Amino acid sequence: MRLYWEHPYESAFSARVVRAWSEGKKHFAVLDRTLFYPNAGGQPCDTGTLGGVRVLEVLEEGKAKGDVVHLLEAPLPEGAEVTGELDWARRYRHMQRHTAEHVLCQAFLRAGGWEIQAVNMNSPVCTLDFAAEPDAAVVQQAEALANWAVYANAPTRTFFVEEDELGKYPLRRAPKVSGRIRIVEVEGWDLVACGGTHLARTGEAGPIKVLKFERYKGGTRVYFSAGWEALELFSQEHAVLTRLGERFSTQGLEVEKPIANLRDEFYKLKGENAALRDELAERYMRDLLAEHPDHKIATLVPTVVLEAVGKRLAEWPGTLALLVAPGEDRARFVLVKHLEHPTPLPAFFKEVLQPLGARGGGIDTVMGILPAGAVHDALDAFRRAVAEGKA
Repeated sequence: MRLYWEHPYESAFSARVVRAWSEGKKHFAVLDRTLFYPNAGGQPCDTGTLGGVRVLEVLEEGKAKGDVVHLLEAPLPEGAEVTGELDWARRYRHMQRHTAEHVLCQAFLRAGGWEIQAVNMNSPVCTLDFAAEPDAAVVQQAEALANWAVYANAPTRTFFVEEDELGKYPLRRAPKVSGRIRIVEVEGWDLVACGGTHLARTGEAGPIKVLKFERYKGGTRVYFSAGWEALELFSQEHAVLTRLGERFSTQGLEVEKPIANLRDEFYKLKGENAALRDELAERYMRDLLAEHPDHKIATLVPTVVLEAVGKRLAEWPGTLALLVAPGEDRARFVLVKHLEHPTPLPAFFKEVLQPLGARGGGIDTVMGILPAGAVHDALDAFRRAVAEGKA
């Protein structure tokens, strides 16, 4: 017996274990009745305890028809009488999410004729997938309609009907089950087949806040939060805005302008920094070419221009260079050559640098890291290899 359908606000119950078994380290139990809601319909399962044993997950053997199976932390004896206790805070949040989902789906249907395709309520930020093109005006209107339904504090009720009676009820969407079907009605607002747990009145689901929407698989995905979880999100966002306002000496809702000014200044400085790096790399390249007329170069360069200097040197015929940028824990290196230089860099790297602990890869340019203590050994090894005609 699924007690959660008739008693969604209860959090404790007694039951008898009618089936119990273990599969390896997993332990399962089926009760003669349960308040534990299983994973179903986009709503996550309840958790809590049975006879003092933690309930880790709750599953259905058959959609809305089969047994409810409890996955337990430890085994329970078959035939035992047990007391079950739900994690009520978790259950109530799920009821808020699910009721808000019904309210929002009807709101989108009314605002733009959007029909729901899929629902996910596994986290405080829930998603609704619609078969419709993204439209900001529809989203805005649907959110407003949903919250008017919250303010109306409309009652909800559930009842069962036989499949052949469905024609009497203007359901928002066709049911996914057959036979005896459970209907959830939000008075004056929504009517749909559903096996989930819901609030007694829509006022408990508020506020409902659409967080964002985006194009998704040819339709629109809408993200929302509701109830306590929406309030917690608002509280977190308010705290962030307050801190930002204090840092910029303004009100939280007025931080956009100073942040925009800061962003503009950042991009300006970023551009100036890039120009200076280019100028520095050009100077390093020209100095190195002047110091090494044979274009066989092994030297230290600053990290900030390591790759840029290597790229520039590789454009000069006859170049073969090892550039190393020292660091506290490890050094970075770039091994480069001109495209027409005959030395195969991967083989050169493997023979000369790898024995010193270097790691890296590439073909015409080999980049990687060196142990900090092997920097000068690597430069000396490069010079010896050049002197011995290995490059």
